[in-house]
Amino acid sequence: MSSIHPPEKTFVLGEFATPEQLVDAGAKLHALALGKLDAYSPFPVHGIEAALGIPKSIVPKMALTAGLTGAIGGYSLIYWCNVIDYPINIGGRPLHSWPTHIPITFECGILLTALTLFFGSIALFRLPRPYHPVFEAESFRSASIDAFWVSIESDKQPGELGDVAQKLRDLGARKVEIVRGPIS
Repeated sequence: MSSIHPPEKTFVLGEFATPEQLVDAGAKLHALALGKLDAYSPFPVHGIEAALGIPKSIVPKMALTAGLTGAIGGYSLIYWCNVIDYPINIGGRPLHSWPTHIPITFECGILLTALTLFFGSIALFRLPRPYHPVFEAESFRSASIDAFWVSIESDKQPGELGDVAQKLRDLGARKVEIVRGPIS
């Protein structure tokens, strides 16, 4: 019986002192196309997505699609129940009166949007993900306190990435570390 091991990746990490240095280094690294880039910082850094070449998120499109589907589905269900499946004539009132359907239509849209974003985000972001190889770097703890990190993902062995580490140093990285580990 054999065990299945996830593939191992190597990450070259560079620590920068300011968000401006991080964005500048990220743009230059993206232009060099050294590998998949990611950034870590204690707060959101404006412009880092564009600098690293990260595409726009599909989460807003998921929310709009789910909201419209839920609203149309809720309204259609009420219409079908009241007009087609079981019409009841009460005092000569019309079978279909759209103002009475607004609360249910709204709630169905909100419910489907919330469920789609919750479960869709878990699937889209591959959560839960309690381990990542960059957590092995001892100095990486500063990423949540006061430092700005960029990582370059590679399939190469750590000994083959000296030129990448040197490029990070040339871009102004205070610290450079190379870590390797399984990525799921």
